[in-house]
Amino acid sequence: MDPEVLALRPDYRAALLVVDGIDPAASTALGDALVAEAEASARELLAAGPVEEEPHVAAWREAYRGFGAKPQRTRNSLEALLRRAGDAGLPRVNALTDVYNAISVLHRVPLGGEDLTRYAGSARLVRATGAEEFDTVAGGVEVVEHPEPGEVVWRDDAGVTCRRWNWRQGRRTALTGGTTAALFVLDALAPMDDAALDAAVDHLATALGGLGADVTAATRVVGAV
Repeated sequence: MDPEVLALRPDYRAALLVVDGIDPAASTALGDALVAEAEASARELLAAGPVEEEPHVAAWREAYRGFGAKPQRTRNSLEALLRRAGDAGLPRVNALTDVYNAISVLHRVPLGGEDLTRYAGSARLVRATGAEEFDTVAGGVEVVEHPEPGEVVWRDDAGVTCRRWNWRQGRRTALTGGTTAALFVLDALAPMDDAALDAAVDHLATALGGLGADVTAATRVVGAV
């Protein structure tokens, strides 16, 4: 984790969860139940007031401003999911993705999932130079983009895996229906405390444990801790 990122937000912590042994054919029943619970939670939140007033959403909006992003145009993943869950409902992709999207909404924490087998070297959080490559889809066409200089990105040896801290994930390391080993990143800023972050990690690990008979998990927290 680049010290320049921690200088931007000294309160930042990333909880990392690595899960192996996922069964791609696992039942979607667990995901179905969590998604229904998450959608009800989001509707309750949105009925109480604007989503941007949710404390963790507000903190991430401020973090985006800190590196030059406009949060009203590029919403952090938590805000985007809360809005969608409370309106049209969460997207249904596969059991693995459905579970982690639901946990993100239920615990009010940005949460990304990546196929660990598709990483080139270690995951690291840096401020971009602007030369890094990011493979994505624009207008239905596969394209390679470049982050803005100074933008906070997750990357590995081959390029950017997630832009604007937790805004958009790339195609190369995306979870698929065949993923058996995954890395999950849960992003916390104050006012989310360590106990709340740990609870989100535990909930996610427990839920993912239901996606295979031999699922194993390992966790660690990195940042200014």
